Amino acid sequence: MTPTPAPTPAPTREPAAGPAAPRARRTPRPARVALHVFLAATALVWLFPVAWAVLNSFRDYAFTAENGYVSFGGFTLDNYVQAWERGGFGQSFANSLVITVPAVLLVLFLASCTAFVLARFNYWFNLTLLGVFLAANLLPPQALLVPVFRAYRMIPLPEFLSDSGTMLGSYWGLILVNVAFQLGFCTFVLSNYMKTLPREIYESGMLDGASVWRQYWQLTLPLCRPALAALAVLQTTWIYNEFFWATVLLQSGDKFPVTSSLNNLRGQFFVDYNLLSAGSVIVAFPVLVVFFVLQKQFVSGLTLGSTKG
Repeated sequence: MTPTPAPTPAPTREPAAGPAAPRARRTPRPARVALHVFLAATALVWLFPVAWAVLNSFRDYAFTAENGYVSFGGFTLDNYVQAWERGGFGQSFANSLVITVPAVLLVLFLASCTAFVLARFNYWFNLTLLGVFLAANLLPPQALLVPVFRAYRMIPLPEFLSDSGTMLGSYWGLILVNVAFQLGFCTFVLSNYMKTLPREIYESGMLDGASVWRQYWQLTLPLCRPALAALAVLQTTWIYNEFFWATVLLQSGDKFPVTSSLNNLRGQFFVDYNLLSAGSVIVAFPVLVVFFVLQKQFVSGLTLGSTKG
């Protein structure tokens, strides 16, 4: 009986040589170091004026007058006490609160309503309407000074809203001007953000019988919370620091916002820059608080939509 030969193993196939897997591109080390050095230098350039103002706000004017500003020592807290008393920050902070909070809330509400219409409904005048809103941001405020001033002087208001009986000298007049100038930018940002929201959400809402108002209030606004938080920080900073229209339209020292308090710290014959630095730190403090409270939402609102996944 002849033995059967053992089966020969099938030859193994070597994988065909294909294109090599792409290697992750890495920035060369010298270029990376140079980039970090550049970013660090840029950050120091931006932070130096702020750090210099904070440092001088704690220094005595007599010490710096004798030893110069390029010196170390003479630290005191009297600058903040004097700045608060001479600048009248208590009243001016209350005025800024009355102006800023309603203006920011009104801007965000009206901009979100307009952006919802521009993003959800297609009309032939959508781009035209958006261009009209953006036009207010392109015009310099000085170009509208005379017509706005004359219009405010002629538009009547009840006495409980304005001491003068017109919009001139009224908080509501200043709030409306700020809303008009900031509405275009907020509408542009929110409309572009709302266009990225899935349309399936609205289709499901319509199947459940959700009205247009319910789609806006319960579906759109919760999804736009990061963008609204980012705009709230920006609008608070811009409206809080605005002084041009406040000077033109209020015309009363007891109604001026907090930015006017810095002018009260200037002397008739010389300027105590240490005292002025302390006043500047006091003015900037509320904006810093708002930023750090909404920092997480602010950063997420700026970076949202930069990646897909």
